[in-house]
Amino acid sequence: MRRPRLASCDAPRHVALCLAVLAATLGLGGCDLNFGDPTRATLTYTEDARAAYNQAISSFRARDWEDARALFGEVKKRFAYSRYARLAELRLADISFEQEKFSEAISGYREFVQNHRTDRDVEYAKYRICKSLFLDIDDTIFLPSREERDQATTLEAYKELRSYDREYSRSRYHADVGYMLDVVSGRLVRHELYVARYYLKRDVFEATVARIDFAVKSYPGSSLEPEALVLKGETLLKMKKRDEARQVFDRVLKDYGGPFGSTAKAFLAEMAAQDSRRGGAIPAPPPAAPVPAPAAAPKPAAK
Repeated sequence: MRRPRLASCDAPRHVALCLAVLAATLGLGGCDLNFGDPTRATLTYTEDARAAYNQAISSFRARDWEDARALFGEVKKRFAYSRYARLAELRLADISFEQEKFSEAISGYREFVQNHRTDRDVEYAKYRICKSLFLDIDDTIFLPSREERDQATTLEAYKELRSYDREYSRSRYHADVGYMLDVVSGRLVRHELYVARYYLKRDVFEATVARIDFAVKSYPGSSLEPEALVLKGETLLKMKKRDEARQVFDRVLKDYGGPFGSTAKAFLAEMAAQDSRRGGAIPAPPPAAPVPAPAAAPKPAAK
């Protein structure tokens, strides 16, 4: 039994037809894929990134934080290889900063520094880390006095500020960093003096001097340094170490002056008066014993 013949298929003609259809599909006039002009494609990508970033900035300046956060997130996602994605990272951290969510802001700035070490905005991100830590130090009236509280955040702020000041000595933020560093170092020194006075009241003099020395050495240049040294001199006097105390007071008088210089001068004057009184109290040597008069010559015997 003969099998029915299928319609014949010219294989070469069929392949050619398929290729023609594919070429027509890719060559549709409404689809400009820019395969031959990469510069044009890059330019379009950058322009779109800039437009998206500017839209997000408009919401940021209007303080519409939720809208701005969403738009900057889109910039990061859609234009990850553009500079605008990096700027969007910073602005997201700025939003947390403006909302006083300082822990979130610090995380955002640190992530930017970690991911873009050579970016020109690293200086800004590090400054904002310092500022966030400084503002995160809680000074509400419902807490104990400043010197009594835990100083962990203050110490972290001090370390960041010191590091920034060394790395960017000519920064445009130099004045503000200097102000924050002075405030933070003063707070840390005051905490150490609070502890030193605690020991002094209990006559634990060695611990008192140790805390003062630690404060002066660890936080040099503090405006509280002359106060700390006067307290050290006073403690040394209680320890009967008058020569060491005199050296400390002389240093305060010479290097600082001011009200604590006057206090040091008063201590030195009192010490001099005490030395003078002690000198006058030394008993005078006893007077020499009187020389006895010679005995009278015996009278000659009567004949």
